[in-house]
Amino acid sequence: MKNKHSMTSGSIWKSLVAFAIPLVLGNLFQQLYNVVDSIIVGNYVGKEALAAVGASGSIIILLVGFFMGAATGAGIITSQFFGAKNEKGIHKAVHTSLAIALVGGVIIAAAGIALTPLMLKVIDTPDDVFDQAVIYQRIYLGGAIFATIYNMSAGILNAAGNSRRSLVYLIIASITNAVLDLVFVGIFKWGIVGAAVASDISQLVSCIFIVRYLIRSREPYHVSIKDIRFYDKLPGRILKVGLPSGIQSVVISISNVIVQASVNGFGSDVMAAYTTYNRVEGFMLLPIMSLGMAATTYTGQNYGANEIERIHKGSRVSTGIGVLYAIVVAAIMYFAAPYIIAIFSTESKVIETGVFMLNCMLPAYWLLAVFNIKVGTIRGAGKTMEAMFISVFSLCVVRIVWIIIVFADSHNLFLLMVTYPVTWLVGAAIAAIYEKKGKWLVEPDYEFLES
Repeated sequence: MKNKHSMTSGSIWKSLVAFAIPLVLGNLFQQLYNVVDSIIVGNYVGKEALAAVGASGSIIILLVGFFMGAATGAGIITSQFFGAKNEKGIHKAVHTSLAIALVGGVIIAAAGIALTPLMLKVIDTPDDVFDQAVIYQRIYLGGAIFATIYNMSAGILNAAGNSRRSLVYLIIASITNAVLDLVFVGIFKWGIVGAAVASDISQLVSCIFIVRYLIRSREPYHVSIKDIRFYDKLPGRILKVGLPSGIQSVVISISNVIVQASVNGFGSDVMAAYTTYNRVEGFMLLPIMSLGMAATTYTGQNYGANEIERIHKGSRVSTGIGVLYAIVVAAIMYFAAPYIIAIFSTESKVIETGVFMLNCMLPAYWLLAVFNIKVGTIRGAGKTMEAMFISVFSLCVVRIVWIIIVFADSHNLFLLMVTYPVTWLVGAAIAAIYEKKGKWLVEPDYEFLES
């Protein structure tokens, strides 16, 4: 089996960068879904609607994040089959993954729509934001199945080392979203309903395009609709590898919901600023997150091919790239932040607070780069339980303890925001020590990979 996207030979840094760049651009356009909503809602509807989008965002990430975390297992197993050059295994893994995506999308939509009011009350969403947040979240989650199918399909392509194809479809979907936002919110005056509907339609567009490509492809990841089902022991294997990532995503999302609830206590101005800060930060962190994803796929393929030393070298190279990027972008954003924040809102209080939040984070982004890439490398070898423990302890347990002990005593916005850098430091340190000292690289399970 020939794989023109293989990462098991050749220049390491070229393989990582070539794979990561389309991921960065793809994540950039996916981020535009939320950013366009925020810009248009903030300028055409008002700060309460902008705050409603932000309040919904943390819960949406929690629900969708569990599935996407669990889907990580599908990508890891598929990438290992690619590294082992097992076409039969690839076929079964791909079709099992899509079956998981269908079931997961239905569950997320049903649970999300039913539980939306309760979840928004739990995070203490203010009365002036609550009704709009309920509407936005229910409509958005109604289209969850499109998001789960698209993301699983993109994960299949990524597992094969082909991160470019999904980029094209995300660009199309993002343009669709921007146009529909302007039409539904700016022209038709549908308010927050228009923003949610535009997002759902855009996700449907990307879903249709990528599934069509997989069906027409003649690569080993070709999809046949009639073959979509659960195969052999693969669902159990995928869930064994993926569930720790799903649990990790949920637990960390819960800690972020706790942060959101703390932010909500400062009122709608700070809520709107926090929403804006998150949108801006999302763009800054895309390369870091993409390098973490690249490290996972790179490790998965090389693990399947038993290229152990190449995995160690890849970790060092990707970490160096991530740290360099984080330092450069932090320096640029220190000067550009006020102008970028102002794109989302013209209210001085929102701009001032958004810039303050961002400046609390800038000196520590390199720590997040180290953390994400080290954990991504460990996860790619199938050690998702270990990756989960590192992530949950640092990004959740430490974060909650900080909020309960340090922030609660003073109710100071600065102490709330530095929750993130503190947890990144802890996570980066633990991940680096485990990668150096832990027994996470053993010979692959060839009986499984050759089955």
